Formats: sequence, C-alpha cells, structure tokens
Amino acid sequence: MHWRACLVILSLGAVFACRPAPAADIMPPIDERFAAAIEAAKNAPDFRRHVVPLLGRLGCNGRACHGSFQGQGGFQLSLFGYDFKADHANLLGGDEPRTNLADPAASLILAKPLEEIPHEGGTRLTRGSWQHRVLLDWIAKGAEPATSDAAFERLEVEPTEIVATTQGDTQQLRAAAVWSDGTREDVTPLCRFQSNNDEVATIDEMGRVMVAGPGDTHVVVFYDNGVVPVPVLLPVSDRLCSRYPATPTPTRIDALVTDKLRKLGIVQSELCTDAEFLRRVSLDLTGTLPTAAEVEAFLADTRPDKRDRMIDALLDSPGYAAWWATKFCDWTGNNRERNQNNGPDNRTLATAAWYEWLRTRIAANVPYNEIVEGIVLARSRGDDESYREYCERMSGYQQGDFVASFAEQPSLPYFWSRRGFQTPQERALGFAYTFLGVRIQCAECHKHPFDQWTKDDFARFQNFFMRVRFGEAPDAKGEAAAMLSDLCIDPDLRGGDRDKEVAKLLEAGMVVPYRETFVVPPPKPPAPTKPAKDGRPKQNKQLIVGRTATVLGGEEHVIGDLADPRAVLMEWMLADDNPYFARAIVNRVWAAYFNVGIVEPPDDLSLANPPSNAPLLDYLADEFRRHDYDLKWLHREIVTSRTYQTSWRTNDTNRLDERNFSRAVPRRMPAEVVLDAIRTATASDAEAASMAASSSGRAVAESTAVGWGKSGQYALAVFGRSARESNCDCDRSAEPSLLQTVFLRNDRDMLAQVNRKEGWVDGIAAPYDAAAKQAAQRAAKGRPQALATVALPTEIDIAAIVHQAYLRTLSRPPSPTEVAKAQTYFAEATSVREATSDLLWALLNTKEFSLNH
Repeated sequence: MHWRACLVILSLGAVFACRPAPAADIMPPIDERFAAAIEAAKNAPDFRRHVVPLLGRLGCNGRACHGSFQGQGGFQLSLFGYDFKADHANLLGGDEPRTNLADPAASLILAKPLEEIPHEGGTRLTRGSWQHRVLLDWIAKGAEPATSDAAFERLEVEPTEIVATTQGDTQQLRAAAVWSDGTREDVTPLCRFQSNNDEVATIDEMGRVMVAGPGDTHVVVFYDNGVVPVPVLLPVSDRLCSRYPATPTPTRIDALVTDKLRKLGIVQSELCTDAEFLRRVSLDLTGTLPTAAEVEAFLADTRPDKRDRMIDALLDSPGYAAWWATKFCDWTGNNRERNQNNGPDNRTLATAAWYEWLRTRIAANVPYNEIVEGIVLARSRGDDESYREYCERMSGYQQGDFVASFAEQPSLPYFWSRRGFQTPQERALGFAYTFLGVRIQCAECHKHPFDQWTKDDFARFQNFFMRVRFGEAPDAKGEAAAMLSDLCIDPDLRGGDRDKEVAKLLEAGMVVPYRETFVVPPPKPPAPTKPAKDGRPKQNKQLIVGRTATVLGGEEHVIGDLADPRAVLMEWMLADDNPYFARAIVNRVWAAYFNVGIVEPPDDLSLANPPSNAPLLDYLADEFRRHDYDLKWLHREIVTSRTYQTSWRTNDTNRLDERNFSRAVPRRMPAEVVLDAIRTATASDAEAASMAASSSGRAVAESTAVGWGKSGQYALAVFGRSARESNCDCDRSAEPSLLQTVFLRNDRDMLAQVNRKEGWVDGIAAPYDAAAKQAAQRAAKGRPQALATVALPTEIDIAAIVHQAYLRTLSRPPSPTEVAKAQTYFAEATSVREATSDLLWALLNTKEFSLNH
C-alpha cells in the first residue's frame, strides 16, 4: 500500500472511529441562530451558556481588560468568566450599569465595544453581527441570570484526533456542550482555542486547524468548565504501514512507544553500547559514575542477561536509596532554610533526619503509598503517646543518634512544620505539586485558564488543611509550661533565646519540651455569645462549624465530622479511579530517565497539557498500582525496556524528536551527581570503590559535598541543585551555563580534586616523581649519566594510563586516535605528573563527561 493511502486511512480512522453517536437533537450554533434579525427573535440567549462565553471570546474578561483584579473603567468581570453570579451583578449594578433595561440598544456593554462611546479596548463588536444581536437580545429580554438550572456536564469535540497527510492540511473542529437536562448545543463559535505547538499546528478563533509542519502536538478547546485536547499529527517521514521497519518490542513499554512512533513515521535508534548503558543506568539509578574496574568487568562479561543483572545490582546498592531519597527530598520540600527551628532538634538535624527517614524506606523498598501515608497523616505524637512521653522520646533521640532514631518513627511531621507551608493556601499548593503533580495556584484567585479548577474548587480543597498545626497543642500547654518551670527557664524568654537555654539543658541530659505537628480537634457548636456588630455569633474564622472540604473533582466532606481531614485525601488518592496520584509519581520517575515526562512539565497534569503518549502513562500508572506501588518494580520496568536502552545517535527520522522517546536525549548530570562523578574520576581505585560501596559523605546522599572545601555549596548551586522552595520541579535546573564551564576549568578546589594527594594522578605519578628525585640527587653528586634512567614511561605504559583515564571519566575505552593524541602529548610533557593531570583535567572538561547520554 502506498504510504499516502495509508495516511488517508489513518486520518479517516482518527476522524470517524471514535466519534460519539449522533444525538437526536443538537442545537445549531448560536452564530447560525442569530445570523439574521428574524431568526434571532426566535431564540433566547442564556447568560451562562452564551453571554459569558461570548464576553470571553470578545476578550472582555481577559487579564488585560475587565478580568484584571482592578477591572477597567470602573467595571470588573471574573477572569475567564468563572463567577456567573458576580458577573451578572456587575453587569446590572453599580452607579453606571453596563446594561440598560429601559433602552437595551443604549447599554454600555454594546456602545463601548461598538466604539460609539470611547473605549480603551477598541472595537470589539460590529453592529448587526450575530455577536451584537446575542447581547442586545439578552438585555431586551430582561438580562436574566440564567434560563435553566441545568449543570454543565461535558464538552465533546470532533474529530477526536487529526492525522494530516501533507503540510497545510486544514480541519474544522466542532464542539458540543452537554448539559444535565439532556440538551446538546454546538458551541464552536463560543469556545476558546489554543495550540500547544504552533510549529506543528495552528488554530484560529473559529476552530479551524491548519497543520504547519511535521510532528505531533495538541490543540485545546475551552468552553465553560470543559477543557478538551485534540491530538494533531503529521508524519515526519514516509515510513508508515508496510514501509515501517521491523522494530523489537520486548516489553509493553516498547510496544506502546512504537505504536506512537509508527503513526509518526519515526524509527527508534539502535541499542546503545554496553559502555553507554552502564554509564547511563548507573548515573540514573544511583547517581554514581561507574568505576574503571566496574566498566572493565562489565565490558568483559559475555552473559546475555548482564544488563538485567546490572540493574538488579544497582537497585540493591546504597547509591540507589541515597540518590532517590535526595530526589524525594526535592519533591517534598526538605529545605534547611525553611525547616522551622524546632527548638532542640534544629534545622540541620531536622533536614538530615528528613532525608534519612526517606532513605531508609527507599532502601527497604517500602511501597510508595505507605511512604506518602507516613507524610500525609504525620503527627509528632503517637496515637497513645502523652505529651511528656513525646518529649522524653525526642530528648532521648537527641541525646543519642538523633538522625537514625528519628528515621525509625512511622511518620514525617517535618513536612508540615516548615516555613512557607503554614497557611491552608500554601499547603494546598504544595500538596498538589508534591503528591498530585498538579499546578493549581491560578485557581487561588480565579478560574484556572488551562484546567477545570475554579476559585471555589481551590477554597474547598484548602479546607482539608485548616486543622493541621505546628506549635504547642492545646492539650500540652499546661504540661509544657510546667516542664519549663521545673527546668528553671525564665518565663519571659521567648523564641530563639528560650530555645538556646532549652538546648543547654538537653545537652546536660534533661527532658525538655518540644513543639509538635498536630491536628486540632473538630470544632464544637459555639455556646451563645454576645453578638458581633453584624448580629451573628462570634466563631473562630478557621474552625467554622459545618465547614466542608472537597477533593479535586470529587466528593464533598464536612471536615468537622472527621478526626483528621487528611485521611480523606489519602483515601481519595489511593482510589483506583484517582487520575493523579499514581500518574504523578510514574511520570516524575519517567522524566528522570528520559529528560522529559510523558506529561511535560512533570508537575503539570492539567487537562490542557495532555500526555504525549496517553496509553503509556495509563499502563505505567495502572501496573504501578497493581504491583502495590513497588518503586523498584517501576524503576526496573523502565530501565529494562529497549526504549530506555536506545542510543543517543540519531537517524534521519528522529533527530528532532525529544518527546516520543525514539532515542536517548543527552542531558546534563544533576548537580550532586556532577560533584560525586568528579570525585570518583579523580580518586584512587580504592577510594573510588569505597564511594561506590557506600553513600556516606557523598553529595547525592547529603548534599554536603564532603571533600570539596569551600566550593562545595557554591558548585551545587552553580550546577542547579533544587532550591526546594516551592515543591515545583522547576526548583531544580539542568540548564548549562558559563559559570559551570568556568568552575570545571578554573576553580581552585576543582583543580585540587585532580591533583589531590593519594588521588589517581598522584598514584600514577608518584613512582616517576621518586625516580626523578633520585636521579637528580645522583646528578648533583657528579653522576649525570643517572639522568638517562628517568625517561618517560614506555609506549605501553602511556597507553595503559590513557586507557584508565578514559574508563574513569567517560566510562569507555579510548579510540586509537585518542590514544595516539595522548601519546603525542605525553612525549612533549615535562613530567608524567603534568601529562597525567592535564589529560584527566581535559577529559573532565569534555561535554561527554558532563552529559548523561
């Protein structure tokens, strides 16, 4: 079959195969119904269904116009038209109403957009147009707030997918709104449209899609609370149907990835080499550069399953738990500067304990849902633990090994005690980022422009966090005061001054009071009180009896009926039909291996940002749940796939592909990994083996960059370590910069790593240095012939040095050309130490070293 004929079949299937069954009665679009005055008289526009969406199409409720927080010209609308009640009131109320019921044609909402009256927004309407008739008719018929109580149910868009045959192809989208009363209406003229990539497809204000270039993207349709993405695809080559080459698909991941690539005409790269695989999987799984000995052993291994064996070994290594605990610290916000000064257990200890709590669980392969439950439902005190018992336990930790002891407790209360995470709003935002992969900050103030969430959704979601506190629990205040009195602490001391005195007593072996994370008990109905000025009884604003909370897109709960409202969130997240929890973590883990997520950015699972491969994301999320949230299963499933093990070398079809996983995309090593890799590459064989066998003192484990002197923290910042300020994945940067180049080339501590005593260079050069010194001493005694014994090493020795240098930096043997160049340089060098040091420094400054490929 000719490839263009194949495309036509694919296109027809995309347009028609998934089309909803035709409705018996679908209302024609409003632009047809109001095309002429005689037809307009037969129709009545609805405020929610027609007027508000039309104002949005005209730009009236945009951020630059009346949708801004201050409004414009004394008139304000809700941004993107989410608040129908307020918008209606603003249109009909005020000193100068925008609607004139007595003389509809004179209404400001018409006169200004027509520019019959000066209007900063310019001309937005044309007299006699269907848009003009809709607004005029709505006002003439009384400007009612709504003609029906029916709720919006969904938005249906046809076609459900566009597969183009040539650049420049066009396709008209049709959108139908479905309401709870059974009515269906073509709302295409009232929708907003956007393209997620204009280089692949553009879309105009009437929903006409034009394919601009090869590749794939989505166009998105917005109406009311409906957000519908439509895939648009133009193959990048003619390798379709029978012309698509046979491609191995040993795993389900490979089959799903190849299904998408086959539609695009993109052919996967070949498998990477063994050396490339070892380096890539070691860096990704454990944040650890393989040692020269490990590279040699792996390349010499002839067993067909050696890659699978290596994956299993890495998953059991200390580096795996250390590196992924660091990544979990990024996602959960373990920031020393933001951790509260919790009295005796200060910020530094709290940060280390937070990390260790996660590391021990990842090392033990505790299921992800159990790890999250230990964070979400965390309290400082155990269920049957009194306040004094809690203080005795914490004091005991402090007087022993605090970090290790803290890691043994079942929960992580520090997640709830950090600064910048104390208000319900802050917690709602951070919680959604961390566990749901959702950015809901826009809905804090207005309708989310790219998702279904409204300001009301955000307000109801944040209510789950109103009763979580950090400080002195109500039932502990008396006990805490008594403990301070018994310790002879001045009652007038506050804050840091009091904490310093408490810390001294703790060091002396005393039991001291601690602040804690706790949940305020459900509020009781208020007793009769003196009425406030407005006549209503006074109540705690944060604990109003009967307050409800709603999970995103789910059920409403009276939080006063719940012992801990967070338990509802945990139950909701673990439900099989939850669209976020499992998808968020598998997408984040996938992104760590492929440079981009299946949804990109990985923490933006919004309706307008659909996955590049929805079946793939669904498979991983479903199987992750079915395997009881087993993190090692997830890692193994990904890295054993052929898709993960493809080469970074491109072919003529995939050289521009960075979102469909047809090849490995070279990416800069993360900050902590870079520093550890430099230290491993410059270490002696014994020290490098020790680093690989333990995570102690490594940057990937503690972010302290042990062994780097004053440059450690600076280097971590330069290479983009996560700031951990907002729980957003954007807190970490992988972008290259000039400062990184300058650091690798010139930093004093960087050069000291290369030439440090008992490092690799020192071990290579020391025998030659000793020989040179001995010869010099003999020459000084009148025996110059001794200098002849201090020649540079033989060619074989130079080749061995070069071979080792490449193995320990680039994790591969050098090519013959690279050996020859190095030998030439050695021959011109003044000493073995200089030549070896320069060679190692040069390799550390190559792109090949800095990139994971």
